[in-house]
Amino acid sequence: MSVAFQLERDRAYRLLLDQILTNQVEVDHPLSERKLADALQVGRTPIREAIRDLVRDGVLEARPARGTFVRRLSLEDVREIYEVRAALEGMAAFRAADHGATAALKAYGPRFREMINRPERFDVAGMYDHGAEFHLEVFRAARNRNLMQIYEPLRLRFRVALGLPRFYDHDRVQASVHEHLAVLEAIERRDRREAQRLMCDHLAQGLDARVRIFESLRRYQASETDRRRARG
Repeated sequence: MSVAFQLERDRAYRLLLDQILTNQVEVDHPLSERKLADALQVGRTPIREAIRDLVRDGVLEARPARGTFVRRLSLEDVREIYEVRAALEGMAAFRAADHGATAALKAYGPRFREMINRPERFDVAGMYDHGAEFHLEVFRAARNRNLMQIYEPLRLRFRVALGLPRFYDHDRVQASVHEHLAVLEAIERRDRREAQRLMCDHLAQGLDARVRIFESLRRYQASETDRRRARG
């Protein structure tokens, strides 16, 4: 895949995601690749790829013989998933600290410190993706297959909600690097309770950021509705 196509696909993903999150896509009608491509001024192939990725990420749902529709995502969904994440990931951090950091987990330390000391070398997407992989590595270090098996489907289902700061709150992504490093250092010290506490605090901060994003999008939607009414 060429770099140019990747950039265009990412642009299509972002534009379509914006349309969905600001309720500019009708939830009760199937998506039309042609109409979306025309409206967003993006090629149909990147739009097709973006739709496929959004189905994978749980934002859209493909209904056999009917088409692809917007999957309703509420703030309550996000709150509930974070309650589950706090329980599972807090335990994963606790168990990882109990066993001690694996070589793969320790390898995140130098990269996090580089991100903190030389942030200009990294884009926000790279920071976010690296952090997401760190969370998975904590589960691997916990050495409990059941934890991972419970967590993974939930993570994939709500992938876009979890990744909202990547698009809307770059400061939050950068702050999370510091929090990831603190969790890692607690695991390396084998401080189980501190690792668990720091992970739960990190997730609480993440939830707060997503609540702010949802509220901002709701205000945007309300202002757009008012403007449309004013235009008659």
